[in-house]
Amino acid sequence: MTATATPPPSGATEQPLPASVTAVVGLLILFEVTSGFLQVGLAPLLPDLADHLGIGSAALNWVVSVQLLAAAVCVPLFGRLGDLYGHRRMLRVALALIAAGTLVVALAPDYATLLTGRVLQGPIAALLPLEIALVRDRLPVADARRAIARLVGALTLGAMAGGVVMGLVDTAFGDLRLTLLVPAVLAVICVPVSFVAVPESRIRAGGRVDWAGVVLLSGAMVALLGGVSGAEGGSWGSARVLGPLVLGLALLAVWVLVELRSSEPLVDVRALAARTTAPFYCAAFLFGVFYFGSQAPNSTFYAADPEVTGYGFGLSALSISLVLLPGPVGSVIGSLGTAAVAKRIGYRPTLMVAFGLVALTFLQFALLHDEIWQMAAGSAFTGLGIGLALGAMPTVIVEASDPSRSGISAALYNNIKTVGGAVAGGVFASLLGAFLVTSTGEPGEGGYEALWLVASAAALIALAATVFSRRREG
Repeated sequence: MTATATPPPSGATEQPLPASVTAVVGLLILFEVTSGFLQVGLAPLLPDLADHLGIGSAALNWVVSVQLLAAAVCVPLFGRLGDLYGHRRMLRVALALIAAGTLVVALAPDYATLLTGRVLQGPIAALLPLEIALVRDRLPVADARRAIARLVGALTLGAMAGGVVMGLVDTAFGDLRLTLLVPAVLAVICVPVSFVAVPESRIRAGGRVDWAGVVLLSGAMVALLGGVSGAEGGSWGSARVLGPLVLGLALLAVWVLVELRSSEPLVDVRALAARTTAPFYCAAFLFGVFYFGSQAPNSTFYAADPEVTGYGFGLSALSISLVLLPGPVGSVIGSLGTAAVAKRIGYRPTLMVAFGLVALTFLQFALLHDEIWQMAAGSAFTGLGIGLALGAMPTVIVEASDPSRSGISAALYNNIKTVGGAVAGGVFASLLGAFLVTSTGEPGEGGYEALWLVASAAALIALAATVFSRRREG
């Protein structure tokens, strides 16, 4: 594809930087803090949300999964639209949809409306790629790198604050709907702020949007996850499961053929299949499985009343947020320490260590989960491994790719990771549903143990894929 610079307005001079660059980066940081807050802030409230809407723990996984499903389509779509029509324009559209979705989630009277709101929040995963494209267009290389580092740090900071702040707000208000309106107000504020001083990107790409790819990918994902959702009782051989699964696989096959023949595909399928990068994309998919897929189950396990279910700790939203906090803290430490560790042993071995650590901690969850301190300690080490993986994996994938495709490779990594999380939500919901206890209407303890073992296995397979990956020659 080609990229052309649009001419500046009449009377304007070709300046590499806007006059208010500091203010612009500050506004983008606000958006990323909000993004992290929204992505993590809901986690400790999920058990209360299930009670409020009268849904089970298995169905609760779809609250996470549908948002990731929407994100898997929104990331490449918004990125391409940003290239064509301006990254600031698409940033504003994304923020408006996120604000609308967050309001719908806060006011949702039923489960279906809640899922609709979560779908509208899908563009939240597209914010960071749009912002990165914007600062790379408007700033010199050195300033852009610093700005990107600040944006990533802001996202992590927002994620750390999200769970704790929402737990505190829930305790103070004592009303779930009022609590959910707090992030909604924050998201709404971001929309007019985006019109204040954020400059538009100057570079425009030529070409068009691969709408056929968008439709086919969306249909395939919906069908596949719909099939998985039909197996919540363990009935994998039924028509309601096999039918959507076969349809989803067929649509996926057609999508691959369309992408291979398209001159401007939505997703570069050839890059996915390259022998040097395919193992790492496989690892990225599995990373999404255990990273995103474990969020809702861990919260519901903490909230479960041991007098009723025989497991769990009966924690409130605030207590859940505090017990979960070692995970984000460990993740921050891991991501910040990735460069130092990789300097000693290399990025690929660092990724192996990360996956090995995650596999061990999920195995520990499956074996030792009777005491809160066991779960909190495991969360800290899981977060550490996840942080190391987050820091090392983009570098490993880019270095394994052809230098001319580094940007595409990084975008594919993010999208594959998101797809893994979307799939995990459906699979884990099915897994918990298969262990449902009729007397309580909740999954048995064995369901959570099986889930953690699956997450551990996913990390082990990711480790194996990294070990046996081939180095790029030349």
